[in-house]
Amino acid sequence: MNKQESDVLLAIAQRSFENQRELAAYTGHALGVVNKALNSLEKNGYIDEMKATAKTKKLINERQPKNAIILAAGFGMRMVPINHETPKAFLEVNGEKLIERQIHQLHAMGIYEIYIVVGFMKEKFEYLMDKYNVELIVNSEYATKNNIHSLYRALNHLHNTYIVPCDVWCDRNPFSRYELYSWYMVSDLIDDDSDVRVNRKNELVLTNKAGNAMVGISYLTGSDCEWVKEKISSFCKDNRHDNDFWEKSLYKDDRMIVTARVVHASDVTEINTYEQLRDLDAQSNQLNSKAIHTIEKVFHSEPKDITDITILKKGMTNRSFLFRCRGEKYIMRIPGEGTDQLINRREEADVYQTIGGFHFCDDPVYINPENGYKITKFLNGVRECDPHNDDDLKKCMELLRRFHDEKLIVNHSFDLFENIEFYESLWNGSGSMYQDYGQTKKNVMKLRAYIDQHKEEYCLTHIDAVPDNFLFYQDASGAEQLQLTDWEYAGMQDPHVDIAMFCIYSLYDRKQVDHLIDIYFDHNCSEEVRTKIYCYIAICGLLWSNWCEYKAHLGVEFGEYSLRQYRYAKDYYRYAMERM
Repeated sequence: MNKQESDVLLAIAQRSFENQRELAAYTGHALGVVNKALNSLEKNGYIDEMKATAKTKKLINERQPKNAIILAAGFGMRMVPINHETPKAFLEVNGEKLIERQIHQLHAMGIYEIYIVVGFMKEKFEYLMDKYNVELIVNSEYATKNNIHSLYRALNHLHNTYIVPCDVWCDRNPFSRYELYSWYMVSDLIDDDSDVRVNRKNELVLTNKAGNAMVGISYLTGSDCEWVKEKISSFCKDNRHDNDFWEKSLYKDDRMIVTARVVHASDVTEINTYEQLRDLDAQSNQLNSKAIHTIEKVFHSEPKDITDITILKKGMTNRSFLFRCRGEKYIMRIPGEGTDQLINRREEADVYQTIGGFHFCDDPVYINPENGYKITKFLNGVRECDPHNDDDLKKCMELLRRFHDEKLIVNHSFDLFENIEFYESLWNGSGSMYQDYGQTKKNVMKLRAYIDQHKEEYCLTHIDAVPDNFLFYQDASGAEQLQLTDWEYAGMQDPHVDIAMFCIYSLYDRKQVDHLIDIYFDHNCSEEVRTKIYCYIAICGLLWSNWCEYKAHLGVEFGEYSLRQYRYAKDYYRYAMERM
C-alpha cells in the first residue's frame, strides 16, 4: 500500500464522504490519484463502496500510535546564551514551554505513554513525572555523544512510536490518533544545510545540494521499528558513530526507508538559536538573558542591535559565543560548569590590569570580577598555534619568554600542590577513578623537594599557556600578529611551569617535550632545569587529571585528554627520578 492509498484509506476510516471529489479535497490528492487508490483498496478488500472493512479496522489497530519518545538530553550548543540557564525543552513561546506543548499535543491525540530522554540539567525535568506521568530515561553520555545514543537508551519502547526532538514548536498538532505508515517530517522550506530532498514519489533522497528543511519529528511503525532498532544497536557499538544523529538509522543506500511528511514552514519551527526564538516570540521569558542584558548595558544598545549570535568551540573551562553589535564583532565568555569554585574572578581582573599596555593580548572590552562575564573584540583571520609546526612554536615561545622576562607581579599565586589537593577535595569524598591514585599522588609529592632546590624566581605566570591560547591573527594592515589569551588561571609561579603546561596539553611524547624545551631555551637549557620541567610535567599532569575528575562529576568529559594527564603524572615521575 503506497502513501496515497494509505491517506485515502485513513480518511475513509475516520469519516464518510459523499463522493470522490469531496475525498480528493479532504486528502489533498488529485481526483485521478484518489480514483486509482479507491480501485486498489477495494480490490484488496480494505473498502466496500467507500466504507472501511473489518480488514481496515484491524490494520489501523495494528499501526495505531502507542507512545512517544522525546529527545531532550542535549546541551543545545547553538542556543547561546540561553542554554547556560535552561535546557532547550523549557524555552517558552507565548507563555508555554516547548516540551509541555508537545505533551499537550500528544495527550490531545490519546497518547499518554511518553518517554523523555534527559541529560543536561536532567533535574529540571523531574516535575514532569508528577504533572504528566511521563517516564524519564537518563543519557549520561549526552556531553560527548550525539542523539543517536539518546534514542539507543529508549529502543525497548520503539513500537508504533513518535520520535520528537524537544526544540520543535508546532502551530498545528503534528500528531494523530491514527497512522498507517512510517514517516519523517520535513518542511517545504529549502535549507542549504539539509542533505535530503523530497522527490516526486514522496521519498526522502540524499542530495549534495540544498534540500528540504529537516524538522525531525518522525513516526515509526511495523518493520521500520525493527530496522531502526537493529541499525542503532549496531552503530552505538562503534565509536565512529558517536557524533551521529539518530536519523542515520533511517537510511538505506541513497534514501530513507520512510516516506516524507511535508509541512508548511510557517506551521513548524525548530528553535536552534536565540534569534529564532526572538523572531517567533519577542516576549518570551527566556529572552531575559543575563548575558544579553550585559551586552545591552555595555554597548548602550537595544536587543535588535545584537545579531549573528553563534556558538564558538566548547572550551574546557568556559562557554563562549560570537555576536555582532551595530556591525562590530565581539566574543562573550560565560564561565562553565563549576568554575566558580575553580577560579577567582577578581584575581583574573587584577591580572588583566597588570598586563595592560604590554600587548600580550587585547584589553577586554568588559570584564565582571563577580560573575566572570568577559567581552573582547573579535580578531579577524584567527588560527590557533599548531603544536607540531616549528615556525609556530618558535614564535609562541618567543612571546612566552618576553612575557616571563617582564617579571610582572600580582598579589596572588597559583600553588600547584595546593590545587592538587583542592581539586581532589571537590570530589566530595568519592575517591579517584584510578586504582593506584594513592601511590601516584605520593610519588608526585616527592618531587617537591627537587623543585624547591631548583625553582626559578617567581613572577606572573600564565599557567594555561597551551596551543589553543596562542592566537595568530591579522591586524588592520593584514600583517600577522600573535597574542596570548585566557589569563584566568594566571598567578605568581615558576615561569617554567608554562613550558610543562604547553607540553601536556599538546599530548607530547618525550622527544617532543625535549624539542620544545630546546626551542624555549635556544638549546641552552641546563640538565637541572630540564629535570625540573619533567617534574612539573608530572605534577601538572596530576593537577589536571584531578581537575578532569571534578569535571566528570559535573557530567563534563574530556575523553583521551584526562587519561593522558594521569599518564604524565606516572611516566614523568619516573623520567625525572631517572635523571636525579
